[in-house]
Amino acid sequence: MKISLHEMSWIEAKEYFSKNDVAIIPVGSNEQHGPHNPLGTDHLIAKVIAEEAAKRTGVVCLQVIPFGVSHHHRQFWGTVHVSPKTFKNYVKEVCTALNYYGVRKIVVVNGHGGNLNALAELARELREKGIFVSIFQWWPAAGKLLPEIFKPEERGHAGAEETSMNLALHPHLVDMSKAVDEEVRRHKVEAEGITLPLDTADYTNLGVFGKATTASAEKGRKVFEAVVNELVKHVNLLKKAKTEDLLAKPKA
Repeated sequence: MKISLHEMSWIEAKEYFSKNDVAIIPVGSNEQHGPHNPLGTDHLIAKVIAEEAAKRTGVVCLQVIPFGVSHHHRQFWGTVHVSPKTFKNYVKEVCTALNYYGVRKIVVVNGHGGNLNALAELARELREKGIFVSIFQWWPAAGKLLPEIFKPEERGHAGAEETSMNLALHPHLVDMSKAVDEEVRRHKVEAEGITLPLDTADYTNLGVFGKATTASAEKGRKVFEAVVNELVKHVNLLKKAKTEDLLAKPKA
Protein backbone atom coordinates (compact mmCIF):
# COMPACT_ATOMS: atom_id res chain seq x y z
CA MET A 1 0.00 0.00 0.00
CA LYS A 2 1.28 3.48 -0.90
CA ILE A 3 1.32 5.98 1.97
CA SER A 4 2.99 8.94 0.23
CA LEU A 5 0.42 11.13 -1.50
CA HIS A 6 2.84 12.24 -4.22
CA GLU A 7 3.48 8.60 -5.20
CA MET A 8 -0.22 7.87 -5.71
CA SER A 9 -2.17 8.30 -8.92
CA TRP A 10 -5.32 10.40 -8.69
CA ILE A 11 -7.34 7.18 -8.84
CA GLU A 12 -5.46 5.81 -5.82
CA ALA A 13 -5.87 9.12 -4.00
CA LYS A 14 -9.63 9.03 -4.67
CA GLU A 15 -9.82 5.53 -3.22
CA TYR A 16 -7.96 6.59 -0.07
CA PHE A 17 -9.87 9.81 0.58
CA SER A 18 -13.25 8.21 -0.10
CA LYS A 19 -12.62 5.93 2.90
CA ASN A 20 -10.38 8.00 5.20
CA ASP A 21 -10.55 11.48 6.75
CA VAL A 22 -7.03 11.60 8.26
CA ALA A 23 -3.74 12.87 6.82
CA ILE A 24 -0.21 13.57 8.09
CA ILE A 25 1.85 16.62 7.07
CA PRO A 26 5.54 16.85 8.06
CA VAL A 27 6.99 20.35 8.38
CA GLY A 28 10.40 21.64 9.39
CA SER A 29 13.01 24.23 8.53
CA ASN A 30 16.26 24.73 6.68
CA GLU A 31 18.57 26.26 9.26
CA GLN A 32 21.94 25.85 10.91
CA HIS A 33 22.47 22.93 13.29
CA GLY A 34 26.07 23.46 14.25
CA PRO A 35 29.15 22.68 12.14
CA HIS A 36 28.44 18.93 12.15
CA ASN A 37 24.75 18.57 11.21
CA PRO A 38 22.98 19.27 7.89
CA LEU A 39 20.92 22.43 7.43
CA GLY A 40 17.90 20.25 6.67
CA THR A 41 17.98 18.49 10.07
CA ASP A 42 14.51 19.60 11.16
CA HIS A 43 12.63 18.70 7.99
CA LEU A 44 14.67 15.53 7.38
CA ILE A 45 13.83 14.12 10.82
CA ALA A 46 10.17 15.19 10.61
CA LYS A 47 9.81 13.50 7.23
CA VAL A 48 11.10 10.13 8.41
CA ILE A 49 9.02 10.17 11.60
CA ALA A 50 5.88 11.11 9.67
CA GLU A 51 6.41 8.48 6.97
CA GLU A 52 7.11 5.71 9.47
CA ALA A 53 3.98 6.57 11.46
CA ALA A 54 2.00 6.64 8.21
CA LYS A 55 3.23 3.15 7.29
CA ARG A 56 2.26 1.76 10.68
CA THR A 57 -1.21 3.34 10.70
CA GLY A 58 -2.21 3.25 7.04
CA VAL A 59 -2.66 7.03 6.94
CA VAL A 60 -1.57 9.08 3.94
CA CYS A 61 1.52 11.29 4.35
CA LEU A 62 2.16 14.44 2.34
CA GLN A 63 5.48 15.77 1.13
CA VAL A 64 7.48 17.61 3.77
CA ILE A 65 7.22 21.41 3.93
CA PRO A 66 10.93 22.24 4.33
CA PHE A 67 11.07 25.96 5.13
CA GLY A 68 9.94 27.44 8.41
CA VAL A 69 10.16 30.29 10.91
CA SER A 70 13.95 30.50 11.33
CA HIS A 71 14.76 34.20 11.15
CA HIS A 72 16.73 33.93 14.42
CA HIS A 73 19.29 31.63 12.74
CA ARG A 74 19.89 33.90 9.74
CA GLN A 75 23.46 34.91 10.70
CA PHE A 76 24.55 31.33 9.97
CA TRP A 77 25.01 30.74 6.24
CA GLY A 78 22.44 28.68 4.36
CA THR A 79 19.54 29.32 6.72
CA VAL A 80 16.40 29.88 4.61
CA HIS A 81 13.50 31.34 6.55
CA VAL A 82 9.96 32.53 5.93
CA SER A 83 7.76 34.76 8.06
CA PRO A 84 5.29 33.28 10.59
CA LYS A 85 2.44 34.70 8.46
CA THR A 86 3.71 33.12 5.25
CA PHE A 87 4.37 29.78 6.94
CA LYS A 88 0.96 29.75 8.61
CA ASN A 89 -0.87 30.62 5.40
CA TYR A 90 1.02 28.01 3.39
CA VAL A 91 0.16 25.22 5.83
CA LYS A 92 -3.41 26.52 6.05
CA GLU A 93 -3.90 26.28 2.30
CA VAL A 94 -2.48 22.75 2.24
CA CYS A 95 -4.93 21.78 4.99
CA THR A 96 -7.92 23.34 3.23
CA ALA A 97 -6.91 21.62 -0.02
CA LEU A 98 -7.05 18.31 1.83
CA ASN A 99 -10.38 19.26 3.37
CA TYR A 100 -11.84 19.56 -0.15
CA TYR A 101 -11.40 15.77 -0.38
CA GLY A 102 -13.05 15.14 2.97
CA VAL A 103 -10.08 15.26 5.33
CA ARG A 104 -11.26 16.49 8.74
CA LYS A 105 -8.31 15.35 10.91
CA ILE A 106 -4.72 16.38 10.23
CA VAL A 107 -1.56 15.61 12.18
CA VAL A 108 1.26 18.07 11.61
CA VAL A 109 4.62 16.49 12.46
CA ASN A 110 6.70 19.56 13.29
CA GLY A 111 10.48 19.28 13.32
CA HIS A 112 11.24 22.89 14.28
CA GLY A 113 10.21 24.58 17.51
CA GLY A 114 10.15 28.02 15.86
CA ASN A 115 7.10 26.92 13.86
CA LEU A 116 4.99 26.08 16.90
CA ASN A 117 3.34 29.44 17.58
CA ALA A 118 2.16 29.79 13.97
CA LEU A 119 0.93 26.19 13.90
CA ALA A 120 -0.94 26.48 17.21
CA GLU A 121 -2.66 29.66 16.01
CA LEU A 122 -3.60 27.94 12.75
CA ALA A 123 -4.94 24.86 14.53
CA ARG A 124 -7.33 27.00 16.57
CA GLU A 125 -8.56 28.81 13.44
CA LEU A 126 -9.11 25.61 11.46
CA ARG A 127 -10.97 23.97 14.34
CA GLU A 128 -13.60 26.69 13.95
CA LYS A 129 -13.90 25.67 10.29
CA GLY A 130 -14.43 21.98 11.01
CA ILE A 131 -10.83 20.79 10.58
CA PHE A 132 -9.06 19.33 13.62
CA VAL A 133 -5.28 19.81 13.51
CA SER A 134 -2.94 18.27 16.09
CA ILE A 135 0.77 19.08 16.27
CA PHE A 136 3.43 16.50 17.15
CA GLN A 137 6.98 17.45 18.16
CA TRP A 138 9.42 14.61 18.75
CA TRP A 139 11.82 16.19 21.26
CA PRO A 140 9.28 17.02 24.03
CA ALA A 141 7.96 13.49 23.58
CA ALA A 142 11.47 12.06 23.89
CA GLY A 143 12.11 14.08 27.04
CA LYS A 144 9.03 12.56 28.69
CA LEU A 145 9.40 9.02 27.32
CA LEU A 146 13.18 8.67 27.76
CA PRO A 147 14.15 11.15 30.49
CA GLU A 148 17.38 9.34 31.42
CA ILE A 149 18.93 8.84 27.99
CA PHE A 150 20.27 12.40 27.69
CA LYS A 151 21.32 15.02 30.23
CA PRO A 152 19.68 18.46 30.05
CA GLU A 153 22.76 19.97 28.42
CA GLU A 154 22.56 17.34 25.64
CA ARG A 155 18.96 18.17 24.67
CA GLY A 156 19.53 21.66 23.26
CA HIS A 157 19.47 22.79 19.64
CA ALA A 158 22.05 20.82 17.59
CA GLY A 159 23.03 18.97 20.77
CA ALA A 160 23.59 15.27 21.36
CA GLU A 161 19.91 14.31 21.22
CA GLU A 162 19.22 15.94 17.88
CA THR A 163 22.58 14.82 16.49
CA SER A 164 21.85 11.25 17.61
CA MET A 165 18.63 11.27 15.60
CA ASN A 166 20.62 12.37 12.55
CA LEU A 167 23.21 9.65 13.16
CA ALA A 168 20.42 7.07 13.29
CA LEU A 169 18.47 8.34 10.28
CA HIS A 170 20.98 10.18 8.06
CA PRO A 171 24.49 9.16 9.18
CA HIS A 172 26.08 10.15 5.85
CA LEU A 173 25.09 13.78 6.48
CA VAL A 174 26.75 14.10 9.90
CA ASP A 175 30.44 14.87 10.46
CA MET A 176 31.15 14.08 14.10
CA SER A 177 34.76 15.23 13.70
CA LYS A 178 33.33 18.77 13.61
CA ALA A 179 30.95 18.35 16.57
CA VAL A 180 31.46 20.83 19.40
CA ASP A 181 30.19 21.53 22.90
CA GLU A 182 29.18 25.12 23.57
CA GLU A 183 28.16 26.84 26.78
CA VAL A 184 25.18 29.07 26.10
CA ARG A 185 25.89 32.73 26.85
CA ARG A 186 23.61 34.87 29.00
CA HIS A 187 22.79 38.32 27.66
CA LYS A 188 23.79 41.29 29.81
CA VAL A 189 20.21 42.49 30.27
CA GLU A 190 18.59 39.12 31.02
CA ALA A 191 16.37 38.86 34.08
CA GLU A 192 13.61 36.56 35.31
CA GLY A 193 10.31 37.09 33.53
CA ILE A 194 11.91 38.98 30.63
CA THR A 195 11.63 37.94 26.97
CA LEU A 196 14.30 39.38 24.68
CA PRO A 197 14.31 39.60 20.85
CA LEU A 198 17.61 37.73 20.55
CA ASP A 199 19.09 35.55 17.79
CA THR A 200 21.04 32.31 18.01
CA ALA A 201 24.22 34.31 17.35
CA ASP A 202 23.64 36.14 20.65
CA TYR A 203 23.89 32.83 22.51
CA THR A 204 26.52 30.76 20.68
CA ASN A 205 29.37 31.12 18.20
CA LEU A 206 28.83 27.88 16.26
CA GLY A 207 25.10 27.31 16.73
CA VAL A 208 25.20 24.49 19.32
CA PHE A 209 23.18 24.91 22.50
CA GLY A 210 25.06 22.68 24.92
CA LYS A 211 26.81 19.35 24.38
CA ALA A 212 26.91 17.58 21.00
CA THR A 213 29.99 15.36 21.15
CA THR A 214 28.27 12.60 23.14
CA ALA A 215 25.80 11.77 20.34
CA SER A 216 25.44 8.20 19.07
CA ALA A 217 23.35 6.36 16.49
CA GLU A 218 22.31 3.80 19.11
CA LYS A 219 20.73 6.50 21.28
CA GLY A 220 19.13 7.99 18.20
CA ARG A 221 17.49 4.70 17.27
CA LYS A 222 16.00 4.41 20.76
CA VAL A 223 14.59 7.91 20.54
CA PHE A 224 13.21 7.32 17.06
CA GLU A 225 11.36 4.16 18.06
CA ALA A 226 9.94 5.73 21.20
CA VAL A 227 8.61 8.85 19.49
CA VAL A 228 7.21 6.98 16.49
CA ASN A 229 5.34 4.64 18.83
CA GLU A 230 3.85 7.64 20.61
CA LEU A 231 2.82 9.28 17.34
CA VAL A 232 1.27 6.02 16.12
CA LYS A 233 -0.75 5.85 19.33
CA HIS A 234 -2.07 9.37 18.72
CA VAL A 235 -2.89 8.76 15.04
CA ASN A 236 -4.80 5.59 15.88
CA LEU A 237 -6.78 7.44 18.55
CA LEU A 238 -7.53 10.19 16.05
CA LYS A 239 -8.73 7.69 13.44
CA LYS A 240 -11.27 6.30 15.89
CA ALA A 241 -12.43 9.66 17.24
CA LYS A 242 -15.74 11.10 16.09
CA THR A 243 -15.35 14.44 14.36
CA GLU A 244 -18.06 16.05 16.49
CA ASP A 245 -16.05 15.20 19.61
CA LEU A 246 -13.01 17.03 18.21
CA LEU A 247 -14.54 20.33 17.14
CA ALA A 248 -15.19 23.44 19.23
CA LYS A 249 -18.04 23.25 21.70
CA PRO A 250 -21.09 25.48 21.10
CA LYS A 251 -21.66 28.43 23.41
CA ALA A 252 -23.54 27.66 26.62
